Amino acid sequence: MNNPADLLLPTTDWRQRLGHFIGDGRVQNAILALILINAVTLGLETSSEVMARFGEVIRLLDAIILSVFVAEIAVRIFVHRMAFFRDPWSLFDFAVVGIALVPATGEFSVLRALRVLRVLRILTIVPSMRKVVAALLGAIPGLLSIALVLLLIYYVFAVIATNLFSAAFPEWFGHLGRSFYTLFQVMTLESWSMGISRPVMEQFPYAWAFFVPFILIATFTMLNLFIAIIVNAMQSFNEAEHKETLQSLEQTRDHIEAGLHAEVRALRSEIAELRELLRKSHG
Repeated sequence: MNNPADLLLPTTDWRQRLGHFIGDGRVQNAILALILINAVTLGLETSSEVMARFGEVIRLLDAIILSVFVAEIAVRIFVHRMAFFRDPWSLFDFAVVGIALVPATGEFSVLRALRVLRVLRILTIVPSMRKVVAALLGAIPGLLSIALVLLLIYYVFAVIATNLFSAAFPEWFGHLGRSFYTLFQVMTLESWSMGISRPVMEQFPYAWAFFVPFILIATFTMLNLFIAIIVNAMQSFNEAEHKETLQSLEQTRDHIEAGLHAEVRALRSEIAELRELLRKSHG
């Protein structure tokens, strides 16, 4: 009869088994499917008609999916321990799932709307999306530099616009804040010509000399620099990943070659011993 103590696996064995289980591709695909289903249910909750007919079913399904997410996070914490909290992606999963556990009543009622953040867990599961997010995060220093330059350009043009047009168009350029907002609208090219530029030009015919350079600098130059920084960051990220893959392949090849050389030396040694034994037997 087996000893009951033998049936209890060590904690490390449990951790390894749970680690293999939670990292299995089929389990990850199941979690991804639940995230997509949860995204649909959260969208259906915005419809009063759907909630009137299927509200109980949708809330029950949401509670079941949330329970699965909590269990998954608990298993990952058990498997990885403190390493879980050193991984930014794991912390993100922990945060978006933890928000859903806070009672969404009273002062925390706003957290009910934040439950949709659970959909963003797709970013942590799909590798291609993780690469895009990692590249965007890597581009932040360059983007901040461009943003500071753009802010400086905004400030200069906002001061000029306030001095020139505040008296005639106080609703657009009455003070610095309004000038900033109006210039932002102009930069996005939303009704900038018929809505802002042409009315201003009716009283200030040479206002085009203000708006056209601003659009050329802020919209076509600075925003394209934003795109260039992001593209360059993604290219650098892909190159670094490709380099790591090549290094890993080279290390694997070197390891295999070292193993083969060792086996060849061992075989030569055995052959030499056999020859010596044969020589002695014939002698």
